[in-house]
Amino acid sequence: MALKPTIYKFRIHLSDLNIDHYDSLSLTIAQHPSENPERMLTRVLAACLLAQKQPEMTKGLSEIDEPDLWVRTLDQQITLWVEVGEPTFDRLKKACRSAKQVDVFSFNSKSDTWFGQSQGKFSQLPVKITQFNARDIEAFSALLTRTMDLSVTITGETAFINTESGDCEVHWQVLQDTQGQA
Repeated sequence: MALKPTIYKFRIHLSDLNIDHYDSLSLTIAQHPSENPERMLTRVLAACLLAQKQPEMTKGLSEIDEPDLWVRTLDQQITLWVEVGEPTFDRLKKACRSAKQVDVFSFNSKSDTWFGQSQGKFSQLPVKITQFNARDIEAFSALLTRTMDLSVTITGETAFINTESGDCEVHWQVLQDTQGQA
């Protein structure tokens, strides 16, 4: 018998001071049985950082031909492809052929090694790669409950997160931005 996903519900009050975007998001996320909480929360943070573009969660790990998040036009053309984790060069190359914009959000302690080993190849692709601080993501995951009300304030390269069970900060750095995005 196959394991079933765990369902999480997030009500997010978002303030992105970098771009003056203020929003309320309601996300229902199915955590795949093989997905750890840190990866799932990285998807949530990616949705917050890209909220102005209104990305949709996909089937993620359940569907290998889809990204973790995407933005599609009415005629189903993919304008934004978002990967979470450390995708291979070939996967990113495919994503670049499928979408106008490709973003990657890495989140764990192996991210430096992954990026260092493939940096030369990645620089050939029009991809933006953002690395979240692994310890910050772990601190965020320690606050995780099945239903969460969050206040997320983004300023600079930091997200200040307030929940009923505590607060944390998540920092990130842009490792590559060959798309010319800020």
